[in-house]
Amino acid sequence: MSRMKDLYEKEVVPKLIETFKYKNVMEVPKFRKVVLNMGLGEAIQNVKILETATEELKAIAGQHPVITRAKKSIAAFKLREGMPIGCMVTLRHTRMFDFLQKLVNVALPRVRDFRGVSAKAFDGRGNYSLGIKEHIIFPEIDYDKIDAIKGLNVSIVTTARTDEEGKELLRLMGMPFRN
Repeated sequence: MSRMKDLYEKEVVPKLIETFKYKNVMEVPKFRKVVLNMGLGEAIQNVKILETATEELKAIAGQHPVITRAKKSIAAFKLREGMPIGCMVTLRHTRMFDFLQKLVNVALPRVRDFRGVSAKAFDGRGNYSLGIKEHIIFPEIDYDKIDAIKGLNVSIVTTARTDEEGKELLRLMGMPFRN
């Protein structure tokens, strides 16, 4: 079993029940999925960037990503409907917990001048989104082999009903929030 899942079941669930006075264990917020997304606007001119981004996201997530395509044509960006412009991967169960452990314990502390993540990035329903400017903070990425530094969006989807419940769930799991 993953160390993060073990932490969730043995420590986080009892603390959440105590804090929010849940009557049933099924009311306790859980993690549904983690979605990693790389939007690559420069893939319009250079398709090779998309191939390297796919390989790098595969190394970070441990799962093969899906290539996302443009929904609309936008003449100003020289973009046509159906052109590949990014890649994404959805993690669930064991891979999700493994990624969360890597994000909290390894990747985020490697960010330059890191003071914690924003506590305001919740969507109103307990889900959290985080933008990472440099994907090189992950240990799987070999700094010498990358051609360009890319950004990465991380969306953590929970079953929490409110932002307060979602924030407490993530805080107990070790997410370093700013004050």
